[in-house]
Amino acid sequence: MIKKHFLYGLLLLIPSVLHATIRLPSLVGNNMVLQQNDSVTIWGWAGPSEKVTVYTGWDNKTVTATTSGDAKWSLKVHTPAAGGPYEIRLKGSNEIVLKNILIGEVWLCSGQSNMEFSYYNGIRQIAAELPVCSNNNIRFFNIPKTTAVYPQDDCQGTWEVCDSNSLKPFSAVGYFFGLKLQQTLGVPVGLINASWGGTPAEVWAPEHVVKGQPQLAEAAAKLSPAAWWPHQPGYAYNAMIAPLLPFNIKGVIWYQGEANVKTAATYAPLFTGMIQAWRDAWHKPLPFYYVQIAPFTYDKDPEAALLREAQAQSSALPGTGMVVVSDVTDNVKDIHPQDKKTVGNRLANWALAENYGKTGFAWKSPAFKDISIRNNKAVVRFSNVASSLKINGKAPVALYVAGADKVFHEASAKVEKDALIVWSPQVEKPEAVRYGFSNTAIGNIFSAEGLPVGPFRTDNWPVAQ
Repeated sequence: MIKKHFLYGLLLLIPSVLHATIRLPSLVGNNMVLQQNDSVTIWGWAGPSEKVTVYTGWDNKTVTATTSGDAKWSLKVHTPAAGGPYEIRLKGSNEIVLKNILIGEVWLCSGQSNMEFSYYNGIRQIAAELPVCSNNNIRFFNIPKTTAVYPQDDCQGTWEVCDSNSLKPFSAVGYFFGLKLQQTLGVPVGLINASWGGTPAEVWAPEHVVKGQPQLAEAAAKLSPAAWWPHQPGYAYNAMIAPLLPFNIKGVIWYQGEANVKTAATYAPLFTGMIQAWRDAWHKPLPFYYVQIAPFTYDKDPEAALLREAQAQSSALPGTGMVVVSDVTDNVKDIHPQDKKTVGNRLANWALAENYGKTGFAWKSPAFKDISIRNNKAVVRFSNVASSLKINGKAPVALYVAGADKVFHEASAKVEKDALIVWSPQVEKPEAVRYGFSNTAIGNIFSAEGLPVGPFRTDNWPVAQ
C-alpha cells in the first residue's frame, strides 16, 4: 500500500517537472546591450535536468545547458563586434524570444545622490536634452532602491531605449558619460544605474570587506541609522550589485563619498577594498573611474578635505582614475552641483583614453608630486601636466604656505611649466604648502588644457577638526 502511494506521488510530480518553464533574470531581456567581442553569460531557471537551448541571431549558433538540481542553468555565448539589433531565442519546455538586442559597451553607474540625480531632481541640463535625446544606441537599466541581508540572484528593472521618457528617471552623470562614449566610439552603449542618495560606501561593499577588518568595522559602527538610506554593511551590495555579477560589463563609474566625510581616516582602505571585491566577484580587473567630492559646507572643517585626500590616495590602485570637480559648483551650500555634463564628460574621457585608445585630449587632472625648497620659496611639482599649469586670475585662490611653526598664511605663486613657485612674506623658511584644503575651497589653478589641479597638502601634520 505504501509503495502504491509512493508511485502515485511520483506520477503527480512528473507533469510539474515536464512543464517547468524557463525563467530569466530581469537583466536578460528585450532591448539589452551585451558586451562586444567577449564571452557573456546567459542564465536563468527552469525545471531540474531540463535542457535549455539558446540560439544567437548574430552568428546563427545554438548553445545548450542542462538545469541543475537547484533549478539553475547558465551558459556562455560569444559576442561579435558592436552591432544589432539581434534576436536571442531560448527553448526548453517553453520558448522565449528576446528582441532588439544590441552588442556594444556596457558600464555600471553607482554611488550616492550625485550619481542618482536626474531630471526629476531638477537637473536643468537633462531638461535641455529631452527634445534631442532619442537614441536607439543608448539603453538604460534602472535598479530600484532595494536592500537584502544576503546576496540576491535577481533584481527588478527593464532595459529601455533612450528617449525623453526613459531619460527622465536615469542618472544625469551616467547619461552624459554614456552619450559621449556612444558619440565618440559610434557603438551601442548600455548603462546600468545602481545608485542611492545618502548611502555610505559601507553598504556597497560586501559585508566581509567591512567586518573582516577591525578598523573598518569600528568606523562602520559610527554610522547612524537614517530614514532615507541603509547603513548596514553589504545591504545595498546584496540587493543591487550581487544580482548583476553574471552579466558581463566593461567597467564602473562611481560618484560617492559625501556620506563618509566623518570617517575619512578609513575611507581609502574601505573604498579600495570595495573595488577589489567587485573585481573579484566579476572575475575581471574592472576599470573603475570615480569622482572626487565637490566643495560644500560640511559640519566641520576640513573633514571634506580629508575625504578628498583619501579619494586621491585610492587612485594608486591600478585601473582606477579620479575626476576632480572642484570647479563645477558656484554654490557651496548645495551638495548637488547642477553641472552633471562636465562630470560625465570627464569620466568618459578617462574611459576613452585608458580603455578605448583615444588620444588628442587631456583626461588626468594635475596631481601633487613633490616639494622642494629654493631659498625662501617652495617649489611644488605636479604629475599629469601635458604642457604647463596656469592660474586663472591675478593671484592664486585657496593656496597657503607654512613654516616650522605650522601656521599657514595666504601664498603668492607663479607658474614654471609643471611647477608652482610658492611664497609668502610672512614665511621666511617654507616647509609645507596646502591648496584647496578645506570643505568649501574653489581653487583657480588648472592645467593649460583646462583641468583643475586636485586639492592637496604637502605635509602630514595633525589636522584639528
